[in-house]
Amino acid sequence: MAIIWKGVFPAVTTKFNEKDELDFELFDKNLQFQLESGVHGIILGGTLGESSVLSLEEKGALVKFTVEKVAGKVPVILNIAEGATKDAIELARLAEEWGAEGLMMLPPMRYKTDHRETVEYFKAVANSTKLPIMIYNNPVDYKIEVTLAMFAELVECENIQAVKESTRDLTNVTRMRNQFGDRYSILCGVDTIAMEQLVMGADGWVAGLVCAFPEETVAIYTLVKAGRLAEARSIYRWFIPLLELDIHPKLVQYIKLAEAQVGIGSEAVRPPRLTLIGEERETILNIINTGIATRPTLPDYKSIVID
Repeated sequence: MAIIWKGVFPAVTTKFNEKDELDFELFDKNLQFQLESGVHGIILGGTLGESSVLSLEEKGALVKFTVEKVAGKVPVILNIAEGATKDAIELARLAEEWGAEGLMMLPPMRYKTDHRETVEYFKAVANSTKLPIMIYNNPVDYKIEVTLAMFAELVECENIQAVKESTRDLTNVTRMRNQFGDRYSILCGVDTIAMEQLVMGADGWVAGLVCAFPEETVAIYTLVKAGRLAEARSIYRWFIPLLELDIHPKLVQYIKLAEAQVGIGSEAVRPPRLTLIGEERETILNIINTGIATRPTLPDYKSIVID
């Protein structure tokens, strides 16, 4: 499947049962709701997917299960977040073998690579696979910025096609467009500035709170792209207190709690993460439950045709 890097791509959570095993039944329940809501792709093993605590076998099982359940409706994309170049290359090979249609790639983990090292890392993986790649540019959380100069060198890798823009700098959308035109698709990777980036020309949204609120997320994207900004803005203003849960170190626990409250997930996380307790849990629950109680009535966004 050739990937069209446009639309809403949920970075889905990984579901665990009481034995700390993959809960495929609950995962599928959420997955089907995402598809029914009109998402445009599925991303596995990202930050929200608790990639750092998943075994290789679990990643393979998740990819194979998702590919089977999605059945070609949207592309399935696996995140690569490795420390060694050879491990990233091997995971890219396995991803293709498992049936993934694309990759999302962070710069190397643990070691802060310089300009040359970062570019060579991406090139080595891109040249090892036919899968299309979206680079995850998040210097706030992962300490390495993929600069415009780096992207200029990566143009030669035809399968590096998109960027998950998470620098928090809204002007990067315009800078990327000015320098590269449409060479790279741009997808917002920060929930709290998604509408702003879409208005400025981003092609899509790699979303977090979509895990619990897929309809609202897809509605905002669709309305913005259709030029119905006032309607999108109204939903977005309601959504912002919930979207702010995506920019906290405990975003996994917060978003999983939201999934549980809307009936399409559970609070179970894998240690060292722990489920929320006490005042913190009550504070986050209040935000979530207030959002649920005041959910806006959505227009029939699925009937909207985007040029």
